[in-house]
Amino acid sequence: MAVENHEDEGPDDAPNPTKRLRWATQRLSAKKGNKKRGSILGRLAHKGSTSSEKKRQSTGGESLGTELGGIQEEPEPNEDAEEEAADDQEGQGPRKLYFNLPLPSSALDEEGRPSQHFRRNKIRTAKYTPISFIPKNLMFQFQNVANVYFLFLIILAFFSIFGASNPGLNAIPLIVIVFITAVKDAVEDYRRTVLDNELNNSPVHRLIEWDNVNVSDDDISLWRRFKKATTRSLLSSWRKVKKPKKTPGKDFATATLDQPRGSFETRVSRDSRRQSALTGGTRESFASAREEIQMTPVPSPLPRDDTLHVPNPYDRPGTAFSYEEGHRSPAVKSFGSLINPARTASGKARFHLDYWKNVKVGDFVRLYNDDQIPADVVILATSDPDGACYVETKNLDGETNLKVRHALRSGRAIKHARDCERTEFTIDSEPPQANLYQYSAVARWTQRNSKSLDAEGEEMAEPVSINNMLLRGCNLRNTEWVLGVVVFTGFDTKIMINSGITPSKRSRISRELNWNVVYNFVILVLMCLASGLYQGIYWSLGSTSIKSFEYGSIGGKPSLDGFITFWAAIILFQNLVPISLYISLEIIKTCQAFFIYSDTEMYYDKIDYPCTPKSWNISDDLGQIEYIFSDKTGTLTQNVMEFKKATINGVPYGEAYTEAQAGMQKRQGIDVEKEGARAREEIARGRVKMIEDIRKLHDNPYLHDDDLTFVAPDFITDLAGQSGQEQQHANEQFMLALALCHTVIAETTPGDPPKIEFKAQSPDEAALVATARDMGFTVLGNSTDGIRLNIQGEDRAYKVLNTLEFNSTRKRMSAIIRMPDNRIILYCKGADSMIYSRLKRGEQSELRRTTAEHLEMFAREGLRTLCIAQRELGEEEYQTWNKEHEIASSAIQDREDKLEAVSDVIERDLTLLGGTAIEDRLQEGVPDTIALLAEAGIKLWVLTGDKVETAINIGFSCNLLNNDMELIVFKIEDETAASAEIELDKHLATFNMTGSDAELKAARKNHEPPAPTHAIVIDGDSLKLVLDPEIRQKFLLLCKQCKSVLCCRVSPAQKAAVVAMVKTGLDVMTLSIGDGANDVAMIQEADVGVGIAGEEGRQAVMSADYAIGQFRFLQRLVLVHGRWSYRRLAETIANFFYKNIVWTFTIFWYQIHCSFDQTYLYDYTYILLFNLAFTSLPVIFMGVLDQDVSDKVSLAVPQLYRRGIERLEWTQRKFWLYMIDGMYQSVILFYMAYLAFRPGNFVTHNGLNIDDRERFGVYIAPAAIMVINTYILLNSYRWDWLMLLLVIISSLLVWFWTGVYSAFSSSEFFYKAASEVFAQPTFWAVTCLSIVLSLAPRFCVKAIQKIYFPYDVDIIREQVRQGKFDHLDRPGQFVAEDTVSNGSSSTSYEIAKPSKHTHYPSVDEDQRPIYPPSVAPTATTHNPRSQNGSDGTDFTRHRQSTEQSPYGRPSIDRARPSYDRIRASMDRIRPSFEQSNDFTSAALLTRLESSHSFGPVSSRRTNLRDAQ
Repeated sequence: MAVENHEDEGPDDAPNPTKRLRWATQRLSAKKGNKKRGSILGRLAHKGSTSSEKKRQSTGGESLGTELGGIQEEPEPNEDAEEEAADDQEGQGPRKLYFNLPLPSSALDEEGRPSQHFRRNKIRTAKYTPISFIPKNLMFQFQNVANVYFLFLIILAFFSIFGASNPGLNAIPLIVIVFITAVKDAVEDYRRTVLDNELNNSPVHRLIEWDNVNVSDDDISLWRRFKKATTRSLLSSWRKVKKPKKTPGKDFATATLDQPRGSFETRVSRDSRRQSALTGGTRESFASAREEIQMTPVPSPLPRDDTLHVPNPYDRPGTAFSYEEGHRSPAVKSFGSLINPARTASGKARFHLDYWKNVKVGDFVRLYNDDQIPADVVILATSDPDGACYVETKNLDGETNLKVRHALRSGRAIKHARDCERTEFTIDSEPPQANLYQYSAVARWTQRNSKSLDAEGEEMAEPVSINNMLLRGCNLRNTEWVLGVVVFTGFDTKIMINSGITPSKRSRISRELNWNVVYNFVILVLMCLASGLYQGIYWSLGSTSIKSFEYGSIGGKPSLDGFITFWAAIILFQNLVPISLYISLEIIKTCQAFFIYSDTEMYYDKIDYPCTPKSWNISDDLGQIEYIFSDKTGTLTQNVMEFKKATINGVPYGEAYTEAQAGMQKRQGIDVEKEGARAREEIARGRVKMIEDIRKLHDNPYLHDDDLTFVAPDFITDLAGQSGQEQQHANEQFMLALALCHTVIAETTPGDPPKIEFKAQSPDEAALVATARDMGFTVLGNSTDGIRLNIQGEDRAYKVLNTLEFNSTRKRMSAIIRMPDNRIILYCKGADSMIYSRLKRGEQSELRRTTAEHLEMFAREGLRTLCIAQRELGEEEYQTWNKEHEIASSAIQDREDKLEAVSDVIERDLTLLGGTAIEDRLQEGVPDTIALLAEAGIKLWVLTGDKVETAINIGFSCNLLNNDMELIVFKIEDETAASAEIELDKHLATFNMTGSDAELKAARKNHEPPAPTHAIVIDGDSLKLVLDPEIRQKFLLLCKQCKSVLCCRVSPAQKAAVVAMVKTGLDVMTLSIGDGANDVAMIQEADVGVGIAGEEGRQAVMSADYAIGQFRFLQRLVLVHGRWSYRRLAETIANFFYKNIVWTFTIFWYQIHCSFDQTYLYDYTYILLFNLAFTSLPVIFMGVLDQDVSDKVSLAVPQLYRRGIERLEWTQRKFWLYMIDGMYQSVILFYMAYLAFRPGNFVTHNGLNIDDRERFGVYIAPAAIMVINTYILLNSYRWDWLMLLLVIISSLLVWFWTGVYSAFSSSEFFYKAASEVFAQPTFWAVTCLSIVLSLAPRFCVKAIQKIYFPYDVDIIREQVRQGKFDHLDRPGQFVAEDTVSNGSSSTSYEIAKPSKHTHYPSVDEDQRPIYPPSVAPTATTHNPRSQNGSDGTDFTRHRQSTEQSPYGRPSIDRARPSYDRIRASMDRIRPSFEQSNDFTSAALLTRLESSHSFGPVSSRRTNLRDAQ
């Protein structure tokens, strides 16, 4: 294996800046622009037209469905989940994988195949397949009780003995509803299937033509073979029918893929076109260039037998664990190699472009930059000489910052397919498990001596951790290639284990509706039982006159007569359980989904994405949401960090106007809009001046004016030396520290001017380095052992000796740099408390105080603050320390603890340089949306994979946290459930609670939002403890008392567990919202899942019920459409039951007077048309269009939403009241007509009677239909022309039908019923009296309720009519007083005034202390809500001084508008700040001396205790 020659460069030999192109597959202009690409893959994809050319996308998630060169997309149907699950039951324990070694007999079955079976890499989020759709969908639909009931009625109707007139006609409604629901489900699932197929057919380079002994290609079940054969036959038939289309270059692509490559093995032009920032400008030997990995899927070349030989890999200069010549260092340690030098390669194996779904456990795969990882892969080798690669884990934990992963030390010599063939090793792996941050395995092999192949080998092993693994769903970044082996596939991968299965969701009303159907069914059975008993008893009596009129009974004996009557009554009264209700609900929900999709207010034009309902049947659940669980990164924030301010040598720089600052000014009574406009204008002027000054000082070619975020004209003047050499030197050192202390990767995009972008593990780091670039301290890239900078036009090289990386315990990172003048400088940046505790004792007291004051001001503005410090090291001191560091680096056990202890030794006696302030930009409208949702009574929890400090900062910026809240921070040090329970009991005691069952029962009934006095912050490790079933209830009750809950460092499975805990524990409606694959589990667990269709990836959208473009659209989705849908549906269902009760019970009352022989009261056409035409439209349009208040008023008065949270629109009480009202009206309607006929025969003027059954029914039916439609109109809020027209048309339709139908003799007994009945004055009298008496009670009750007991919406509607909300329709105008107070009502439109300080009620809101989010609190802090006071030290004493800060004057002697604004705000509140005895982090940091100046640190826990 060839390795690049490393040539030392002197400090003065600064390499030229390189121009890093995007990747090897990019075309070049100029003289080499006409050459073919260096990548054969690129050539295969180029088919003569730009439209068909495959372009490698920059984000793997968006390139999943791209066309493959030479491979046609296979639209293969998905396999059955059940069959696949049955195949995958085995192999879920610990697994041992063999590579180029035969399986032992214990691992084989009777047929010689592997006994351990692994899951396929083909995944499916869809619920159905073409084969399973019909049976599975029918099974789901007939889980609905009503559908089973209707099916039973249809079967019953086929027996003519029960009196059904047309069984086929009776079956039509059920067939229609089942068909419509099936089509809707099919459309929803088809979209998921398409996305699944795109993912499963994504491209990956997989090693073929070699023997993977871990799986058997022949071990395929008969069922799968049948399905595959069916699929192939269908596809071949389709291709024959479809016109064949010639694919350009297909033959060439196939030939190129399958034939060996020619003798020209190297793309030497590649390095002349593109130089990696990782390798800089170092010269390469021919062997090095020859062995560089090709970005191709072609076979690997065999070694050439010429005079140029590849150097021994063990003779190469050391990199990560060795030193340059002249340095005192330990010997280079050999880690062995997985390659067996005695094994020969066949030469047949090659990396072939294949589908993800064909990847198997034990396969070798090669991944290229920006590829998405197809399975869980152990890394063997990378393009980096030290085996490093960078991966973006956004789909797993929501973070877009890059993570570093490392190849196995024993596998770094593996580069080509032939190397893979020569490996011999095994991997003992743990079983699949959900923890994203943990993996344990070990690679074992026999190490043989390449010089003595016959000698006995040495057994060797290397541990494999999560740092050696790439997880499915991640994206490879800034790494040319990675070669690895697959250990977990498909549903065994960590992302799929955390995702769970796609659930079938039903809305809450639909679930409760089943009970109402059961209640009606019970009533129906009682009615039928009464009919059957009466009929049987009546026939058994011999003294009745019935035998004179009837010629025997159907049953022949009374008991059988009663039995038949019972089932006949079931058919006659079937409308009591209305199937038409379900048809109507499907129509209503479909229309609601269409309205949501068509709402232009929720359209995100940036990505051309409207709000898209994925599930059409749960829109009413949106109106009952009480808890919202949100991801942070990409959901609340843009994850875009912008450097805004800095303090250097005691001088503040930077102009900014943040949302947190606006909020603080708003509390002080300042007009925020006016002040914000003025501030932005000042910032714009400052930006123009600063850019001019930068260009005068140095025409920086890497500065792009639009990218400048640090607006500080005075910084440039000081950098030019106008304030003296001391400040100039301080500014230079500060920017140099930002340019050197980091782990970013620089990428240069050629152009005029060139553009340098930075990829970092943390977006904060990228922002810091980008600002240094803008100020003229540009990171050009990495050299072999250091970093290259361009400082004010001069190129310099700095050697990076060590990088001490950041972690959540250290809260800092350091870089040890050898300067060009051979000095050794340690630069350190981190949390202010961590840096201050490590400053040199007794020095810089004034600078410390000044810097702390500035950091406090920055934090008040919602900015994320860091401190920058440095220390000069002696050569001998460094070399002594470096030996200890090298030993700790190579330790296998407790490596992290040892590294932290060694790092802590050197990070002491620092000199403070200054501090930075970075803004994490929120998405547009996030604070307003959260505030609006809170006013509506909705509780928002943030579940994020980010660290605690970041989450708290965002919490303050987006109004989740405020300065009055006491932060309860859970950090269980000993990680035991007992300690967690003690901590829970302590905090529950604050609320006088114990966590009992009685308290939980009370909490389930209480839907009031908690007081904004407390908030909980908990990390993933502690959350795992409190989710223990024994103490989960206590944690839930504690969270119920807190206004906000932030769960940090949580895995996807933990997110789902939290949602499930709240949903089931408190019996509330939940909504989860996120944008990445790490949010899928909680999206599926919640009652409603909302996915944000971000610019990167659509994983959350695939599994969500609703997809939106931005978080701010959630307020409209929930508060407008959700509330409307819930109220409409609740009213529709109640009215539907009512109208069927009225109609059915008029028939039942008639049975009393005809011996319950199940005679029809109405003509049969009335019964058919009742639900179809006479009463269907008003109630459906009530559910579709009814509106109590407009959308603008709904958002202006979010308190109206609380009726949904309390579930007051649809209750069992309301159901029974409507049922009783319907029963009363049926009595009035029937007995008004009955009493009119009762005195005697009804003889008309021509002497004919009209007292037959058909005509008697005409007296009742039109009145009943008019009452029902008018009743629906009374219950509607919106009486527009359409609703009135529908009610009138539906009511008149019965008159029209009666007249038209009875005019034909084919109507038989109904012939001329209209002309005979409508001519009678009694008919009109009965109709009018029936309508008035039926509706009078309802009308009176509604009038009394609205006048004397109005709901909140009634008050708001009255105010709308009074014009108090007219300003909402006139943008730009504002009405100062639109308030109303409603005594007992909890939802008034009165805007509450700010409360007094929680602990100091005498202090006015404008003068209360403000606690900015400077540093995350710890559990040991006396007052956790004062988070900038919790800086990890034992100094909790409070300053008693009441003197005014000398910084109340304007800054130094020049205008700094932003600084003066925030200083004025601070001065205004400073007196109460001191008197309150609750002082700031600035004062605390001023008093803080170094607590880490002496004594070694033995472990991470000791380090943490010392920091506290």
